[in-house]
Amino acid sequence: MNIRTINTKSLIVSLIVCFIVGASLIVPKEIEPLNESMRVYKLLESLGFESVDHFPNTEIFGVSVKRGEELIKEGFSTKPGGGSTRKQSKHFVCTSCHNLEREDPDLSKPNPKDRLNYTAEKGIPFLQGTTLYGVVNREYFYNDDYYKKYGDLVIPARNDIREAINLCAVECAQGRKLMEWELESILAYLWSIDLKFSDLMISDEEKAYIKNAYENHNNQDSATHLIRSKYKTSSPAHFTTAFDSKMALENLTGNAENGKLIYENSCLHCHANRRYSFLLLDDNKLTFQHLAKKADGYSHHSILQVTRYGVYSKSGKRSYMPQYPLERLSDQQLADLDAYIQVQAESL
Repeated sequence: MNIRTINTKSLIVSLIVCFIVGASLIVPKEIEPLNESMRVYKLLESLGFESVDHFPNTEIFGVSVKRGEELIKEGFSTKPGGGSTRKQSKHFVCTSCHNLEREDPDLSKPNPKDRLNYTAEKGIPFLQGTTLYGVVNREYFYNDDYYKKYGDLVIPARNDIREAINLCAVECAQGRKLMEWELESILAYLWSIDLKFSDLMISDEEKAYIKNAYENHNNQDSATHLIRSKYKTSSPAHFTTAFDSKMALENLTGNAENGKLIYENSCLHCHANRRYSFLLLDDNKLTFQHLAKKADGYSHHSILQVTRYGVYSKSGKRSYMPQYPLERLSDQQLADLDAYIQVQAESL
C-alpha cells in the first residue's frame, strides 16, 4: 500500500468523523410551545396560512403603540417632533362606537342577545360598532349593507384596513384624515389587541388535533380551516327600517330587564350628560315619559327611528348618531328597550 492510498483513506475517515461529530452538534430549532396566549395569526402562519398584511410600517418616524392607543381613546396624541396633534374629530373618538375588549362569548357565532349579557358581565358598553379587539384578524370591512349608507366609499375599504380606518375617521367620526404616522400607530396598537388562542372556543379534542398539526406538520390545511372557523373574518351588518321594526314589535313581548341593560349600557353611553349627543338622557321620570310618548312615531326622539336610521347632522353641526345593524341590536332587543321605557315612565 502506497502513501497516497493511506492518505486517501485517512482523509475519508476524517471526513466521516467530522460529519458524525458535526451532526451530533446540530440542535433542532425549537418551536414556540402551543399555549393559550399564542397569537392566532402566528399559529396560522406556522401552519402555512398567509395572513392578510395589516402590519404597521414601524420604520415611519413617530409610529408607536402608545401614540396609537392615545389616538383611539383620546382622539389626539403627541407629535413625533413634540407638542400635541389637533383632535382627529371634534365630535367622537373611536371608543364612542367601538369597544377595545372582546365582546362576544363565542367569536364564531356573534349575536346581539349573547353580546348584551356578556358585555354587561364584563362592565363594557353595548355599542353600534363592532369591537376593535381582533379587528386586525379580519379580512373584510364595511361589508354587507354599509354600501347602502356610504356608497362607493366602501369599495376601497372592503379589503384594506387602512382605507377602512380612514373612512371611519372622516365619514363616521366626521373628522380629518389621519396622517401617515398616526394611521400606522393606530395599526400598531390594534396589533396589541389581536386574537389569542385562548379567545377561540375550542374543545380538548380540537386542541389536540391542532397541537399535532402544529408540532408534527400533519393535516395543516384542515387544522387551519378549523382555527379559522372559530372566529369571523368580517363583521356582518344588515340594516332594516323603522317601519319594519315597528311591525316586528307588534308580535314581540319585551323583557324590561334586558331593556334596562340596553338603556344603561348603550343609550346612556352617548347620551348621559350629553357625552356624545345633543339629547340628554337620564333616569328622570320625565325623560322616560318623553321617550314613551315618542316611541311609536318617526321623530328624532323615537327609539325606532334613531336605532334604524340614526340621526343626521343638526343645526350645522357635523356630528350625528349612527344606526344599529340588526346584528348589533335586534328587533327583540328594541321590544325589550321599549318595555323598560314604558315601565319606567309609569312607575317612577
